[in-house]
Amino acid sequence: MSLEDLKHAQRERILFLDQCLTWRGQANRRDLMERFNISMAQAAVDFRTYLSLTDTPPVYDAGEKAYFSTGDHCALTEAGPEQVFELVDGKATSLGASIPLPTRVMDPTVVAQLYRAMNGERDIQITYTSMTSGLSDPQWISPVQFHFDGEAIYLRAWSYNHEAYRDYLPIRIAKQIEMKTRERPAPLPFDTDWNSFVRLWICPRSGLSDAQARVVRREYGFQEKTHIAVNTRKALAFYVIRRWRLDDEKARLELDRMEELDA
Repeated sequence: MSLEDLKHAQRERILFLDQCLTWRGQANRRDLMERFNISMAQAAVDFRTYLSLTDTPPVYDAGEKAYFSTGDHCALTEAGPEQVFELVDGKATSLGASIPLPTRVMDPTVVAQLYRAMNGERDIQITYTSMTSGLSDPQWISPVQFHFDGEAIYLRAWSYNHEAYRDYLPIRIAKQIEMKTRERPAPLPFDTDWNSFVRLWICPRSGLSDAQARVVRREYGFQEKTHIAVNTRKALAFYVIRRWRLDDEKARLELDRMEELDA
């Protein structure tokens, strides 16, 4: 039996299961039941079907009541960054693009271990190459959240070295078959920037002619307003500014001001 031999509905479930095991590193019947609204019996059939198709079968953990992928796991299909983000974030998302984006290769072994540590509320030791300092020293972090800027997936984590929350690109974390993990020594500090919201007031760039400014307002849906407002988490404001190119002198838009919102 091959994927092509399956009916479309079951093939979609098998592919979802495969990506869960690839990028989360774990899966159980409830993942299928909640995603596709199927019975436990059907989910069990799908698991048996998946096990017959894969050359690198996952290992069942009776205590966790879940299957876990092994270090030599080989995915049945590839997944794009949007699909990966949906899996590790746990919420449905649809972020398309009309032009090809650069291929930024992530290792599923790394992502799966980060996800497990985050899901289990554990610290994990990574070797991360900083593009600022160039250093690649081992460090302990505590993963708390994945986020996606439309192009790349980031991991927000508490850094014990910097004693602050920082964003890490999983693609810059060195691959290890089994990263060290440990219990968190203490509850993590409150992530103020993640739990705070700001409003970015955006307007046509100063220096444009009246005609150019009118076109920009029409292009970006200003209607009759002089500004448009974008609300986001304070921790993600940097990514909005970069994504909208608000710090680019040649862009058509600029950031007029940013204000904090009440919780």
